[in-house]
Amino acid sequence: MALKRLELPPPRVLLLVLSAFLGFLALESFLLWAYGGMPLRLGLLDLLFWGALMLWSVSVRVPLPLSASMSQFFIFALALAVFTPPWVSPILSFALQWSGKVWYKSLFNRSQNGLATALAALAWQFFQQNPVYMGSWNLSAGVGIAAASLAFFLANTTLVTTAISLANKISWREAWRKNFSWLALSYLLLSPLALLLARAYETPLLAGWGGWTVLFFLIPLYYSRFYWDEKVRLEQAFDTTLELLMNALEAKDPMTRLHSERVADIARDLARKVKGGDEAYAQAVYRASRLHDIGKIAIPEHLLLKSGTLTPEEYGLIQSHTTRGAELLSPARKVAFDLLVYNVILYHHERWDGRGYPKRLAGQEIPEEARIVGLADAYEAMTAGRPYRKAKTPEEALREVQELSGHQFDPRLVEAFTELWEQNPIWRDRQAYLEAKEGSVSHSTSTPRSSDSASPSPSEPGSRTSEG
Repeated sequence: MALKRLELPPPRVLLLVLSAFLGFLALESFLLWAYGGMPLRLGLLDLLFWGALMLWSVSVRVPLPLSASMSQFFIFALALAVFTPPWVSPILSFALQWSGKVWYKSLFNRSQNGLATALAALAWQFFQQNPVYMGSWNLSAGVGIAAASLAFFLANTTLVTTAISLANKISWREAWRKNFSWLALSYLLLSPLALLLARAYETPLLAGWGGWTVLFFLIPLYYSRFYWDEKVRLEQAFDTTLELLMNALEAKDPMTRLHSERVADIARDLARKVKGGDEAYAQAVYRASRLHDIGKIAIPEHLLLKSGTLTPEEYGLIQSHTTRGAELLSPARKVAFDLLVYNVILYHHERWDGRGYPKRLAGQEIPEEARIVGLADAYEAMTAGRPYRKAKTPEEALREVQELSGHQFDPRLVEAFTELWEQNPIWRDRQAYLEAKEGSVSHSTSTPRSSDSASPSPSEPGSRTSEG
C-alpha cells in the first residue's frame, strides 16, 4: 500500500513550527540539566489530577478570529510550575494537547505551549533563587508569578500571532489586535490564581487534600472563561445583525444586494493589493463594503424605486444615506463596528478633488478605505447602467476610471485597480459576475432601478458622474 503523502505547510510556517519545536527541546533539555536533581514531591495521582485539569482547560477553549483559540490552560501550567521542578510543567504542557489537527498544527500547539511554560517556569525559579524584598516583606512569590505570567503570555501570543500572520498573509499587528489585545488585561489579572491554586494544593483546607480547594476555585475560572466566550458570541451576533440589516435593505431595493456584493468583492481585491496582501484589512474593507449603502433603509421607498429623474431636493435626500447610515449603526460603534466601517459608510462618495459629499473632503483627507470603496462603487455603477445612461462595457468603464484619476479617484488606487482589471477577475464583467452568483440573471440588468446616481451629481453636472 502506498504511503500517504505527508501534508506540508508553506515554507515560512514550517520553519516557524520547527523553530518552536527545537526551541522547546533546547530549553527543556537545559531545565533537566540544571534542575534535574530537585525532588519531584508529587505522586502519580497528583500528576493525573493536574493533567486532568490541563486537559479540561483545553477542551473548553474559546474560539477567536482568524482560526485561533484561547483557553485557561496557562493557569494550571503556571500553578504546576510553582511547586514542581521547572522541567515538569513544560513536559505536561507539551504532552497534554488534543492531537486531532493536521500534524504540523498539533506540533506547533504542543511546542509553543511547552516553550511558553518552560520560559514561565524559568522566570519563576529565577525569583525564588534571587529573592525580592521590600523592607521585611518577601515579595519573591508575587514578583515571581507576575514574571512567569508575563513570560508565558508574551511567548504564547507572540508565537501564535506569528503563525496566524504567516498562514493568513496578514499583518502581525492586525492578527494581534483581533485575537489578543482585548484578552491581555483579563489574562494578566487571572494569573495570580495560579499561585493561589498552587498554595491551596500544598496546604489542604478540606478533607486533607488540596485538590478539593483547587476544584472550588474552578468556579470563578469557569465564569471568566464564560466572559471570553460571551464576547466572541456577541461579535457573532452582530455579524448576524449585519445580515439582517442587509436583508431589510434588499427588501426595499432588490438590486442592492447584487450591487453591494460586487462592490465588496472589488473593494476587497483592491484593498488587498494596495496593502501588500494584508488579508485582515481586505476582509475588514469587504465587510464595510457590504454596509456602504445601509443608510438607504432610512430613505423613502418611492425615491429609491423612482424610474424618472430625481429633483435636486430628492437627490439631496438620497445623498443623506451616507450620514443616515453612520447614525443608524452608531449604537454599535464600541461593541461591533470599528472606525473603518463608519469611514466607508460616511465618506465613500467623497471625491479626490473635494467635490463629493457629505463633507467635501479632498485627497488624503478621505480615509483610504472610503477611497477604495468609492472607486469600486463607481465601477460597479458604470457597468450596471442607470435610467439616464446605458451600461458601459468593462473596457469603457476602465477608461472612465482612468480619465477621472486625480479628479474623482486617488491616482494610486486607479493604477492598482488597472493592474487588477487586467488580470481579468470575475467581477470585471458584470454579467459574468451575476451569472456566477445567481445563474442566469439577464432580466435583472435589462431594466435597472434607480439609485443614488439616478440623476447627475450636483457637483459633477452631465453624464460624467460616476457614483453608485
